[in-house]
Amino acid sequence: MTRLTVLALAAALAALATSPASAQRQAPQSRTELQMSFAPVVKRAAPAVVNVYGARVEQVQAHPFFDDPIFRRFFGDRGGQGGQQGPGRAEVARSLGSGVIVDRSGLVITNNHVIQNMTEVKIALADRREFEVDIVLRDPRTDLAVLKLKSPPADLAVIDIGESDGLEVGDIVLAIGNPFGVGQTVTQGIISALARTQVGVADYQSFVQTDAAINPGNSGGALVDMSGRLIGVNTAIFSRSGGSHGIGFAIPTALVRLVVESARSGSQTVQRPWFGGRLQTVTADVAESLRLARPTGALVVSVVTNSPAARAGMRTGDLITAVDGQAVEDPDGFGYRFGVKPIGGMASIAVTRNGRNLVVPVALEPAPPGGQDAITLAGPSPFAGARVATLAPGMADELRVAHRTDGVVVMAIEPSSAAGQVGLQPGDVVLVVNGREIKTPADLRDATAQRARLWRFQIDRGGQIINSMMGG
Repeated sequence: MTRLTVLALAAALAALATSPASAQRQAPQSRTELQMSFAPVVKRAAPAVVNVYGARVEQVQAHPFFDDPIFRRFFGDRGGQGGQQGPGRAEVARSLGSGVIVDRSGLVITNNHVIQNMTEVKIALADRREFEVDIVLRDPRTDLAVLKLKSPPADLAVIDIGESDGLEVGDIVLAIGNPFGVGQTVTQGIISALARTQVGVADYQSFVQTDAAINPGNSGGALVDMSGRLIGVNTAIFSRSGGSHGIGFAIPTALVRLVVESARSGSQTVQRPWFGGRLQTVTADVAESLRLARPTGALVVSVVTNSPAARAGMRTGDLITAVDGQAVEDPDGFGYRFGVKPIGGMASIAVTRNGRNLVVPVALEPAPPGGQDAITLAGPSPFAGARVATLAPGMADELRVAHRTDGVVVMAIEPSSAAGQVGLQPGDVVLVVNGREIKTPADLRDATAQRARLWRFQIDRGGQIINSMMGG
């Protein structure tokens, strides 16, 4: 039996060696190969991985009594600790993460959540040299951001960006970053899964899953293949304890490349193609009603008038199954496949309509511009610090407000503002303030211009109506 097993194993290895993929993927065939090292890969990739440090100054309220004017009248404004003047004290909030140098001009890709709300950002190279950087581009929808060294050295190491679409489950990968701030660390694992869409850390979801150990501080670091090329930016972990449980997620380089190219062109935002249709996940019941073999694809439930989808002839009830030959499992998968396409040209959308398979060419166009009437609210109201505008198709797509076509939407929130403290979020649609219906940004500005003893307001958040009330 032992001899037969050995012969069978030898035959299997011989068959593997003659397969078309054997030049790139094969199991170890000798003791020597089992003793091979990843050191050459690390030497190529690690110098381009950096530590990212962010900081911002926050005013922290010393005690809630200092909100009371009567208390301040008797005890003054000495609310800070250690005799510090003022009703609060200044504290420095810090963040720690990783990044990857992708261009000799000093461009560094990292996670947006690593530098979110940070006003000062620095990086440290693998050799411990530190540099100040400018924040060139933030893209919350992909959870990516691009930094630029203010004075890049001549010997700056740069990583090559690989093709994430060529990955297969089982491929060996290395994760490089700065976990827990202990310094640059390399971990090894395999690709555990591809096109994960139910992670919930970004709008564009098609994550590479790996069992290479990823921990807090690894965010923004590199996931590299055995050629030392970047194939993903580490961004999230699934953990019940805060440490690595062998389930980590990386943003694929197909999406990373889109953000980097936008930064190289000098843009402060990422231009993406606009589809103009609302999509729904195919459930088991929907699949049965459509006579599908399995629940897969993205179902079109509405089409925006005069959008690329409408001009292409897309209809309610169409089932999208692929984009340019790449299979689509759900709406998130479609959003990723369509969203990484460059502006200009056409995308071929595979559709099932009334039992027939069609290919519909859809133009890759940016959404119509919006926000021309945008204003940032000030004054003594819970909306101070919110930037609002009339909802437009492009903004609805960008802010993920697919269920509405009109209203006054919150575009952004200033850090440490009243709007941020009460919990307003980008994408909130303001409906009513103190009994006044809000139809334009000017309506909201006028409704919040004067101090009120009590604020009552109603907002639409993702289709859910929220009623709030608070003191003025």
